[in-house]
Amino acid sequence: MSVKIFLVEDDLSFGAVLKSYLEINDFDVTWVNDGQHALSTFKGGAFDICILDVMLPNVDGFTIGREIRDINTQIPILFLTAKTLKEDILTGYGIGADDYITKPFDTDVLIAKLNAIVQRRALTAVPEAEIYAIGKYEFNYQHRTIILDGNKQKLSPKETELLKLLCIHKNDLLPREKALKQIWGDDDYFTTRSMDVFVTKLRKYLREDENIEIRNIHGSGFMLID
Repeated sequence: MSVKIFLVEDDLSFGAVLKSYLEINDFDVTWVNDGQHALSTFKGGAFDICILDVMLPNVDGFTIGREIRDINTQIPILFLTAKTLKEDILTGYGIGADDYITKPFDTDVLIAKLNAIVQRRALTAVPEAEIYAIGKYEFNYQHRTIILDGNKQKLSPKETELLKLLCIHKNDLLPREKALKQIWGDDDYFTTRSMDVFVTKLRKYLREDENIEIRNIHGSGFMLID
């Protein structure tokens, strides 16, 4: 399958040429030319790598990079810019950029960098766990069930995703904002209240094991204690 690129570049001529060049090299490219629409487009798709121009109208590339990082902590981000200031480069890497390319650049070098990112991720990819142990319980992510002594509790899709995040962060903090944006796509008042309801449900499902606790870390998030 083609690697899906999320490209944000406001220069229409350069963006069109870059999109075409990437597609010639077998990348699947979604191109946005205005930072204001970048995040909604990112949320509406499934991408493997982000290429973000820094100097954009309305919303700059660094801001978009931070917002993407809040939603997806793993997706590679490559900043594309005419800026060569040390502070800007450090800002890009501080956000979690995988690379930082200054204009003008050799397109073959860009392709080589993208292929290197793809290869690194392929080598480090770990199969996602399908079954998690939570105290006396067995949580089957694929089947969306919690099992205790042969008794199954079926979970809703959002309950499943929330419990999975808690398991991934077991005995550590799951930031409230991360869960809200990753599962609900927003962190407004209503989604926050909705998440609290789902946490209450999960506590009820896990109540038979007194060593299990979903602790509310005030103002920060939740922690699954096992």
